[in-house]
Amino acid sequence: MKPIARIALKPGMILGEDVTDYKGNLLYSAGDVISDKDISRLARHNIVAVTVKEEVDFATTHFEKITFSDDYKHFVEVYNKCMPEYKDMMNALVEKGIPVRLDQLMKLYVSIASCAKTSEKLLDYLYVMLPSEDDMTHAHCLNSAIIAGVFAKWLCLSKEDTFILIESAFFYDIGKLKLPNDLIWKPSKLTDAEFAQIKQHTFYSFNILQSQKNINEHVLHAALMHHERCDGSGYPSHLKANQIDIFAKYIAIIDSYEAMTSPRTYRPSKNPFQVIEAYEKDGFIRFDESILRPILYHIASTQLGYTVRLSDGTEATVILVNEKCLSRPLCQAGPDIIDLSLRKDLTIEAIY
Repeated sequence: MKPIARIALKPGMILGEDVTDYKGNLLYSAGDVISDKDISRLARHNIVAVTVKEEVDFATTHFEKITFSDDYKHFVEVYNKCMPEYKDMMNALVEKGIPVRLDQLMKLYVSIASCAKTSEKLLDYLYVMLPSEDDMTHAHCLNSAIIAGVFAKWLCLSKEDTFILIESAFFYDIGKLKLPNDLIWKPSKLTDAEFAQIKQHTFYSFNILQSQKNINEHVLHAALMHHERCDGSGYPSHLKANQIDIFAKYIAIIDSYEAMTSPRTYRPSKNPFQVIEAYEKDGFIRFDESILRPILYHIASTQLGYTVRLSDGTEATVILVNEKCLSRPLCQAGPDIIDLSLRKDLTIEAIY
């Protein structure tokens, strides 16, 4: 809400607070829609200024409100300036074999990551961004690099390993640039033939990077192995557990997290608790639990204090993380405590 001079009022504006005359008599209530007649009446009562609602006041969820903040708008501005540079570097590498300078990549990373005051804010900003359809593959990798920096911090990785992880995230999926865009982002189920074609991107990425000088071995392995799974259900080689490079294990989680939390034109992104729930179904078998669990705990912890809307319409505050079931915290609705781990009939639909 913001105060506005009466002479600047326009019909259709909505009052944010009650308006009273000099005797305290109510003239208008908060929520009333102003008309030309109302503006004239305010003048007769010598009302100099009133409070009106701004666009942000109509935002309901936590993530909708973020989009109105000046910090987020600055983040978007910097991100959009960095994207063309990143896109040009990756296209030149894939199409012409022109090496990418790692110092330039890290400069892009620092420019974007420094726009957020906290790691949690950075993830929130990425969560609400909707990339253009032409940039979706590039945005997937660029976003993954930003997420990699956050997860590296949460996992207490060394400075050297953090650098390797961010580098891996910048490069791991560039093989997709050799595939048709409408195949990569096809909203409906892939045919067996289409999926076989998609799986080739790991080899494409590996081969592109292998031809470059000074590429860390972990970065190569992350490109080739990021779809391998600890239970052997992944591709291309059905590797298991310790057969998979540790950085490929990191990237596997980052890749799936980015996919679930990035909005697409054909489906909404999952909220944090929905993301955690998706991992809890089979993630501790398919991904390295020693890596995944602390990441999910951090995600759950960042939601403490937020108001959530449950599937039955109840609004409640998240008050405690349930370590045995991270997607189902304890919530408080008035005097009542709701343990979602015991209420399987309820889910968290939105976060305020």
